[in-house]
Amino acid sequence: MPEPCGNLTLAAACRRYPVFAPALQAVADLDAGALVAVDGRCGSGKTTLGALLAAVFGCAVVHTDDYYLPFARRAPGWEHTPAANMDLARLRAEVLDPLRAGRAAVSRPYDCHRGQFGPAAALPARALTVLEGSYAHHPALGPYTLRVFLTCAPAVQAARLQAREGGNFEMFRTRWVPLEEGYLQAYGIEAAADLVLHTDASGG
Repeated sequence: MPEPCGNLTLAAACRRYPVFAPALQAVADLDAGALVAVDGRCGSGKTTLGALLAAVFGCAVVHTDDYYLPFARRAPGWEHTPAANMDLARLRAEVLDPLRAGRAAVSRPYDCHRGQFGPAAALPARALTVLEGSYAHHPALGPYTLRVFLTCAPAVQAARLQAREGGNFEMFRTRWVPLEEGYLQAYGIEAAADLVLHTDASGG
């Protein structure tokens, strides 16, 4: 199993963040080399859980937000199709397939606002790796050792997104949230997860 080796013990993390305790314990029970995917609704705590897993287990965390397609490669009408702005093929080829085959991989984050790649990060073979973010459970990316899905009530989601996005909140509410819900419904993402956590009480 992956041993706690970060800057926070498993017991302390479970006490401090009880809403995430089931996920932390589930990961602690996995064999070394596990591939964990954390998906969920906007504002449900995906990035928070990813950071917590890294703090406890010292694992690499890959973010789906680093795998947007460059605007020039997006098909017309991409704004209306779930995951049409994502380079899922690159994520699978560069990160997921090598790790599943027991090989080291390299994560190359793409900044779609600057239109360029950032520094590459090495991902060791046969070590716990976490993929977090929207579309992490997309059928084009699986399978995984463990799929964790985070959700929260609409009112909680709205409050968190308002606090996080500020002036961009209305765009999130009218564009990204409906796209996300379409993806979740089209593929039955929540029902297919191994573990579902309701994070209303977590504070995001």
